[in-house]
Amino acid sequence: MGAPGSGMSRREFLAATGATSAAAMAGCQAPVAEDTAPATGGGTATAASQESLPTTSPPEVVDVDEQGGTVTMKTQPARHDVHPLDTMGGPIELPRVWAFQADDRDPSVPGPILRTTEGNDITVVLDNTDGKRPHTLHFHGVEKTWENDGVPTTTGITVPAGEKHEYDIPANVPGTHVYHCHYQTPRHLDMGMFGFFRVDPEGYERADKEYFMSVKEWDSDLNRMMAGEDATYSPRQRNPDVFTVNGKSAPRTLHPEDGSPMIVSQGDTVRVHYLNGGYMSHPMHIHNHRFQLVEKDGGTIPEAARHEMDVTNIAPAERHTIEFTADADPGIYLMHCHKVNHVMNGTSYPGGMLSGIVYEEAMDTDIFASLMEYAGYEG
Repeated sequence: MGAPGSGMSRREFLAATGATSAAAMAGCQAPVAEDTAPATGGGTATAASQESLPTTSPPEVVDVDEQGGTVTMKTQPARHDVHPLDTMGGPIELPRVWAFQADDRDPSVPGPILRTTEGNDITVVLDNTDGKRPHTLHFHGVEKTWENDGVPTTTGITVPAGEKHEYDIPANVPGTHVYHCHYQTPRHLDMGMFGFFRVDPEGYERADKEYFMSVKEWDSDLNRMMAGEDATYSPRQRNPDVFTVNGKSAPRTLHPEDGSPMIVSQGDTVRVHYLNGGYMSHPMHIHNHRFQLVEKDGGTIPEAARHEMDVTNIAPAERHTIEFTADADPGIYLMHCHKVNHVMNGTSYPGGMLSGIVYEEAMDTDIFASLMEYAGYEG
């Protein structure tokens, strides 16, 4: 489990720690009003409508090759637990997000990680039949036809509520990319409608451990406004107050099943794909490990241009892929944004945009047990 990718399984984690789960999860036109939320702010959502919403799950990797090159993406209003406990500045919840849901999987924020192989073009069906408002899908990085660009103002194609639309997306640029809704982008992106699109090059050799890490800052006034609470939001006067890794804030990020720790063994080669889904740059720092930036926005960094580093500054929509060897003294090491006020839950530090590297050799320590108690495990 851990961060989406090729980390440790839940069975392996439980065997290593003896831990048990504590079940702590609980465009251009004017906005189209959702079922219970006025689009201009204020109002009160009914208790029944809020309780009927699903709660998001962590994003999953969808191997589109294994599905015959087709994936259906539905849109789903949902609740999103960022850090559900009352420790370290919690609980933190986004009472309304707009989640993508791949096929019959759970809705997630960020969206599902769509993965294919160079040359294996994919068909993405945007199923908005149960939606409440128009959406589109825009894929960065790959070279596609005009009508598949996903921008309503330049293609004339919008997917209204109640309809479906197929996008033909070529896998002609290997690397790590991003997709997002491009209808009323400032609002829809900030409601969680984005995710990874990974195109593995032909002959791709995976690292021992491979992880996908999205970072994002949120102004929760938008989420509360769209849930019908008494809140007002303006994208020009945005005031971020929630900071996440893969949609969670610390200490929830350290939860091996619902968070995003990188669980490694001594000597592992580790590859991390970063994506910035927000509007601010985030300098991501890893403690006690030197890494190299090997890919950026679907382009391979020549070996002669690589160097050892411990901070990589990721601008909005950028994708950085880093590689390192887990060769430190086995322990627990932080990974966090070095804008230190982003590593907070309200006024509580540490929190926010922070996760970590956890060596399997350190998982039976008292320190890790304490972290798991904060994150939702007992024992």
